[in-house]
Amino acid sequence: MKVVNGESLVLGRLASKVAKDLLEGVEVRVVNAEKVIVLGEPKSVIDHYIEKHRLNHPRKGPHFPRMPDQIVKRTVRGMLPYDKPRGRVAFKRLRVYIGVPAEFAKVKLETYDEAINPDAVRFVSVGRIANELGASFGGGSK
Repeated sequence: MKVVNGESLVLGRLASKVAKDLLEGVEVRVVNAEKVIVLGEPKSVIDHYIEKHRLNHPRKGPHFPRMPDQIVKRTVRGMLPYDKPRGRVAFKRLRVYIGVPAEFAKVKLETYDEAINPDAVRFVSVGRIANELGASFGGGSK
């Protein structure tokens, strides 16, 4: 099992690395989902996610999540062949958490070096996006 700290990791890069590990049969747990970042001008990124959420119909879908852990999970799902049995089985090996749960407090958290962008100037955290979508989880600074 791999426990990944999502703090300051770029969402798309994180999702592709997690998807690759899931397809290889590794169980992956992502913590600090609200601190994952999305690169781009904050206003345009938030507007993009608001438009995605507005497409939602309560009964018919597409059902786009508001909580930061579910946004990260949905992004990983987009990187998997979810319409095939292999992708669905891989997706079941993923768990995403807001913050660090007590069960992982003493576990050494891993990271994906490829998902770090040290030159990031314009970005917004998934927690802030979630707050703009109306989620209430107690985070979302930056």
